[in-house]
Amino acid sequence: MVNIKNLEKKVDDRGWLAEIIRAEDVEPKEFGQFLITTAKPGITKGGHYHKRKNEWYCVIRGKAELYLKNLTSGQEENVILDENNLQLVKIEPNVFHSIKNIGEDEMYLLAYTTEVFNSEDPDTFTLS
Repeated sequence: MVNIKNLEKKVDDRGWLAEIIRAEDVEPKEFGQFLITTAKPGITKGGHYHKRKNEWYCVIRGKAELYLKNLTSGQEENVILDENNLQLVKIEPNVFHSIKNIGEDEMYLLAYTTEVFNSEDPDTFTLS
């Protein structure tokens, strides 16, 4: 249902660097879009699924709980993402997802999606 890749965080006295998404991580090979979103403590974002899009999530600041539900199998999973244990989570089509800031500070989420958002055909659905 979910593919999680542990990321290497290279730290020195200047700060840190992590390669989040590499070409071999992305299918299909066409470019979609990157985005960054933030959430204040206790706030949940998302609450939808896609029929076509793959998405990759990485919390780069703060701490969050990612809730996933495979709409085909009914399988549910909660994944904790935080800046101290960088992970990349791939969310496939037909997986409902929401992310909640469970930290004390603002959470920063870096996301990649295989399609550019189109308001006329958003491929974003909520549960009825």
